[in-house]
Amino acid sequence: MQRSLRVRLLIGGAFAVFAALAVAWAAMGVLFERHLQRQVEADLTARGLEVIATLGPNPEGALAVLSPPSDPRFGAPASGLYWQVSGEGVLLRSRSLWDATLATPGPPRADAWTNGQMEGPYEQRLVYVEREIRLDAQSAPLTVLLGADYQTVQTAREAFARELGLFLVLLWAVLSAAAWVQVELGLRPLEHVRAALGALRSQASARLSERDYPTEAAPLANAINELAETRERDLEQAKHRAADLAHSLKTPLAALSAQSRRAREAGATDAADGLDRAIAAATRAVERELARTRAAATRGASSNARTIITRVLQVIERTEAGQRIRFENNLSDASLPVSDDVLMEMTGPLLENATRYATSRVRVSDDGGALMIEDDGPGLDPSQAEAVLERGKRLDESGHGLGLSIANDLAQATGADLSLDRAPELGGLRVTLRWRTAS
Repeated sequence: MQRSLRVRLLIGGAFAVFAALAVAWAAMGVLFERHLQRQVEADLTARGLEVIATLGPNPEGALAVLSPPSDPRFGAPASGLYWQVSGEGVLLRSRSLWDATLATPGPPRADAWTNGQMEGPYEQRLVYVEREIRLDAQSAPLTVLLGADYQTVQTAREAFARELGLFLVLLWAVLSAAAWVQVELGLRPLEHVRAALGALRSQASARLSERDYPTEAAPLANAINELAETRERDLEQAKHRAADLAHSLKTPLAALSAQSRRAREAGATDAADGLDRAIAAATRAVERELARTRAAATRGASSNARTIITRVLQVIERTEAGQRIRFENNLSDASLPVSDDVLMEMTGPLLENATRYATSRVRVSDDGGALMIEDDGPGLDPSQAEAVLERGKRLDESGHGLGLSIANDLAQATGADLSLDRAPELGGLRVTLRWRTAS
């Protein structure tokens, strides 16, 4: 998971969105609380103007609020909504204060209402508005103070925060899904690069087109193309070096063969036999490496298996062993991801081996990108198959089965798997070549 770019982007995006929404939730809660407090202050200011408008002398000539605000909370003790008018020798207050008074929070202003929060009666914290007024030019100043319980603001904020939190959780899920879509779309060019790399693995001359990728992925395509060019040059150089090595070894091997003949003519038969075996081993090793080099160099090519196998069988049918065998070519016209010459080098030894051990029949068929060669000979036990590929011969053969080993090397070089098992119908050996890149 730590190595997955997609997972890291998704986790990072989800965390970033969650953090942003958490900050937004806290900030919006604060803003909502301030808005509610301003609403309460505006309502208190309106009620304060009502109180001021009804101030006047009562029938006994004392200052009174002739028509108190109609909100019933002003008449219920400790209701959380209070008004008070105070001054020199004057103290008027709402019934809700009962016998408590509101302490003036600060010097009132005569030109505007002041507001804020203050400690109130009954262990309540209040939102207040306050102002100094004069009923006429000769009257003493009066302080009008109204307060409302701050708990109503907090309760509203908590309810808002709960509902907002639920909404933001849903929004987080939606934005996380959108981030997933964005990551998938953003990483899609890398999927195209991966698919293109599959073509590069099978064909050295393939290249990535910069026009197929966005600007950010173009440098990656350029780097891959440069690497592919270097690989192609190295492969070409390796093929030339292998060919040069084969040519350079021909003369020494020919000289050794001449020395072997002279030794045999001189009577040193044992030395000549050992020398011949060494020359044969060196020749087979060179041929094997040359075959592997040619197979690697021709990756990405294709061939019609039916055509190639028909040519090989036409040659084998003319041999002494082939004249006694009935060959069944059941191949379709499907193409295999291997060049003509490499397929011929690969299947030639396999068909010769099948012809040598078959009693009367050899069958060649294909199935879903796999090529199968079966015979009705003695076959092999499953436990013997691995030993055969390692030794390059049938267990009952001495020195003439190198073709199996070379075919296995060529299969690996062309991206195929070679397996040996018993033919289900003919009863002999079945050799299966299955290309991993074949569809």
